Amino acid sequence: MNSYQTLSAYYDRFTDDVGYARWADFFERLFAREGMQPKLVLDLACGTGSLTGILAQRGYEMIGVDASPDMLMQAMQNTMNCDPRPLFLNQRMEALDLYGTVDVCLCCLDSVNYVTEPETLQQAFDRVHLFLEPGSGLFVFDINTPEKFARMDGNCYVREDEDVFCAWQAAVEDGLCAYQFDIFERSGENWTRAQETHEERIYTAEMLTAMLERAGFSEIKIYGDQEFAPVRGGEDRIYFTARKRD
Repeated sequence: MNSYQTLSAYYDRFTDDVGYARWADFFERLFAREGMQPKLVLDLACGTGSLTGILAQRGYEMIGVDASPDMLMQAMQNTMNCDPRPLFLNQRMEALDLYGTVDVCLCCLDSVNYVTEPETLQQAFDRVHLFLEPGSGLFVFDINTPEKFARMDGNCYVREDEDVFCAWQAAVEDGLCAYQFDIFERSGENWTRAQETHEERIYTAEMLTAMLERAGFSEIKIYGDQEFAPVRGGEDRIYFTARKRD
């Protein structure tokens, strides 16, 4: 269950190597490449709002949507100094319901993989298409590739700092990758333990392209990891862009 009830409090500690500013730089280069100057941007599955906040500080009007109330609480705290403040909504992707259309929808950090039922992901793509600006709206997302999941299968990972120790193992079976997290936090001389399990679906580029087409998207492009070169194969992460045309 991808609830983030436990991990939300530690998420920013464990992802301090993500480099959100580089992601924002890449998206701005992508906007320019697509001939866009977006004003209203949706950060779908925004998590703790790190990217949302950076883009807000760069002048974009931001909406952050996430299914986890715990992650959104962190996001609101992380963006307190933004002016204007991003709007945050507690919604699942497949139930996306905005007040109007947006120029761009971003969905980052393999959040698409976290939608483990293909039928549900199709519904999410349909909702994104519905709320993009007709004639010009751009949808951008990334995935962990099947090759990355194959390399992760059976491996263990550790992140730690002075007071928190987190270990998890990846196990791939029947098209899903499950992560069992064990988090130990020190309070004085004592340690407390919490556990949480997450799952990601392994999607191929062909599967996702077909879903985008069914949702009504066109001009579907696939890029390597934060570059504009064709996918060569073997990448850990690839990016998709798709347009909503009249």
